[in-house]
Order: sequence, then C-alpha cells, then structure tokens
Amino acid sequence: MAVMTLTQSAKDKINKLCKEKDVWAVSLNLKGGGCAGFEYEWGFTDSKEFDDEIIETGEGRLVIGSHSIMFLIGTTLDYKEEVFGSMFDIINPNAKSSCGCGVSVNFDMDKLQIPA
Repeated sequence: MAVMTLTQSAKDKINKLCKEKDVWAVSLNLKGGGCAGFEYEWGFTDSKEFDDEIIETGEGRLVIGSHSIMFLIGTTLDYKEEVFGSMFDIINPNAKSSCGCGVSVNFDMDKLQIPA
C-alpha cells in the first residue's frame, strides 16, 4: 500500500517535471519550520535512501523521505492549474492545522500512525 494517493493530474505533472529537469524523481519531505510548525519541502533527486517511499507515476517517480512517511499516510496529492497560478495540492488527513500559504502544516502527534 502506498503512503499517498496521487491523482492523474499529479502523476502527469511529476512525469513532466522529471522529463523537463532530467531527474529520476520529484522528492517530498517535511521539515521543521514555517508558521504552523512544519513545512512541505519539494525538490528533485537522482537517488533514494534505503527507507524512502517510492511511488511510480509512469515516466517518473515521487520519493517521500523516510522521516516524513508517518506524517503523510493517507494523504492525497493533486495538481491544480488555475488562471493565476498552479500548484500541488496536498490533502493531508493528519494535519491539525495549516497556513494559508499551503506549505506550512501542524500535526496532532498523538494521532499519527507510525508505519511498521
């Protein structure tokens, strides 16, 4: 079972980014900071760590850092293109609160599921 569910729009964008940037994968991690306590951190990678979660998207991959997995279980990733901007939309049921910026999030640590 994958940690996250990706919509077709998200898969298409990840495939496009991997091809355009000539990288093996798009990466997603969480780091401390931001106005709500944690920040989603996007990047590109040509490698993976041993415990990273890899989600195949067809012509690319999404790599989730091992330390971020427990925060992202059950999350849906979508990609939205709108008139005034486009972005990945992270629908995270584990989030207790988030900032209007869409990057910063906070979690109820007692409710997180730690993967076996």
